[in-house]
Amino acid sequence: MGSARTFESIVIIFNPNSTGNAPELAEELHGKLTKMLPYSPEIVLEPTQHAGHAVDLARDAAGRGGDVLVVSVSGDGGYNEVVNGVMQAENPKAVAAVMAAGNANDHRRTVGTKPLEEAILEGNVHNIDLLRIHTGQKENEPLEYAHSYIGFGLTPVVATELEKGSKGALTEMVSVIKTFSEFKPFEIRLDNGKRQKVDSLVFANIPEMAKYATLSEAEETPRDGKFEVIFFPHMPKWRVALNALRATTQGLGDQPSVSSYEFTTLKPLPYQMDGEVKNVEAGIKVRVESAPAALPTIG
Repeated sequence: MGSARTFESIVIIFNPNSTGNAPELAEELHGKLTKMLPYSPEIVLEPTQHAGHAVDLARDAAGRGGDVLVVSVSGDGGYNEVVNGVMQAENPKAVAAVMAAGNANDHRRTVGTKPLEEAILEGNVHNIDLLRIHTGQKENEPLEYAHSYIGFGLTPVVATELEKGSKGALTEMVSVIKTFSEFKPFEIRLDNGKRQKVDSLVFANIPEMAKYATLSEAEETPRDGKFEVIFFPHMPKWRVALNALRATTQGLGDQPSVSSYEFTTLKPLPYQMDGEVKNVEAGIKVRVESAPAALPTIG
């Protein structure tokens, strides 16, 4: 059971150049909270200026200490930045939340239970698990966290292609078909020493992804200290297509659930964290692990 919380400050982070309605939603949330809350926190609107800026804004907001709520009015990628900023601040009283304003909104759609302003009014904070990934960071570099999933292979390749064009169902469908037809598998070394060709490797903290796909039968709220591993070894493309169709219709069913997973890259690889595409160098031992109850959140 979460404890009822009030906040000294509420920082609302949004992209003013969002292709969606993030600026309008941020202003609307600011107005509602100003009228609804029976106490008077400082409520600040913080527009981002460039990619990655939300990490800095969230870290600065949470790093000032005290009871602070950092809200991301965004999709999964924007919320990923806010989560990482809050985690870097290491303020145990800081709370993160998201108001959906993106393309997929997987996390909010899967985990959210009520309108965000109502949840903030009730003040029921609870902790959820995060995914933490080690990709050869130096000692002074922060680790990276994902709130929903981390994907290697087809997942980040499709994501990169989608980001090149405008959003929309037809555009997305054409991009996916084109990318899928050109996609080639990647090779990794598993922790047992064997090399393996892989089409897709996804570590899922929530059971749904990319608006349509049901990855596993896991509970919706990530609070068990584990995550699901969805592993597609290299196979004929028609079989990959069938698996994708299955994911979008009936779901992939039960998947292995673990608290950590390791492999070694043999070539540079792109990977996707909650919609944000990043890269890892060759020869890196990648470790993905659950960070149990790492993030205080609301909503």
